[in-house]
Amino acid sequence: MREKKSTEGAYVARDAETLYTLAKDTLDRGQYRQAAALFDEVERQHPYSIWARRAQLMAAFSHYAAQQYPDAISSARRFLSLHPGNKDAPYAYYIIGMSYYEQIATVQRDQSSTRAAKEAFTELIRRYPASPYAADARLKLDLVNDQLAGKEMAIGRFYSDQRLWIAATIRYRRVVDEYQSTIQVQEALYRLVEAYLALGMPRQAVRAASVLGANYPGSSWYELAWNLMQKHAATWQDPVPPSSLPPPGAAPGAPEVMAPGVGSGQVPTPAGEGQTVPLPPTG
Repeated sequence: MREKKSTEGAYVARDAETLYTLAKDTLDRGQYRQAAALFDEVERQHPYSIWARRAQLMAAFSHYAAQQYPDAISSARRFLSLHPGNKDAPYAYYIIGMSYYEQIATVQRDQSSTRAAKEAFTELIRRYPASPYAADARLKLDLVNDQLAGKEMAIGRFYSDQRLWIAATIRYRRVVDEYQSTIQVQEALYRLVEAYLALGMPRQAVRAASVLGANYPGSSWYELAWNLMQKHAATWQDPVPPSSLPPPGAAPGAPEVMAPGVGSGQVPTPAGEGQTVPLPPTG
């Protein structure tokens, strides 16, 4: 006898509410991939219903929960293209940002996902500054910026190891100029002292050391910079007295370049460890 073909999992025609409810129940059971497919089916079968709009956003979340990040980004962008002024648009931007955020690689690898996450979170904050998702995006930006600064530092250290001092200073200056609020700034300033001394540019070295000392007088990086300045002072042809630099641990002077106290060293939980994205509103 011929075996009857199973129809389990087949998408048969259903009314929009029934199909949406099935998708939501599937999501609640933690079957994220199946839920994403069902939410997509809501839009396919009932593209002009109110359930289709809801399903687009829920599909984006389901793809995100299933770690199908490109699909999550695609679904969220589709929602924004069709409903740019919708009240749930901040959540769609948040899903996009978080999907890139979860793909952040180590500083030794390409940082395109990091830059894309920064762009998405920045756009969310710009468009919807009062949104609760914007508040979390600001926290995520701290890690994103620190990651990008870390990439610049890794390249700068490579150039320093090769004694390519001009190329190294370009990377360290970028950290100081563009990522002032990251924990990488202290080392970047020290590395600038090191590079300028190697290039025979003591005045620039004093400037970098003074900025480091004014903002982080108790930093181990400033102690290294101060000792390095003392070591090289006797060899300078054009004397620039290091006495202008306060000894390590002295009371901070007027801040230079950046406000004192930034770069506390608090690093958010790494992507993928304990991070959650709230469900979108269902109304």
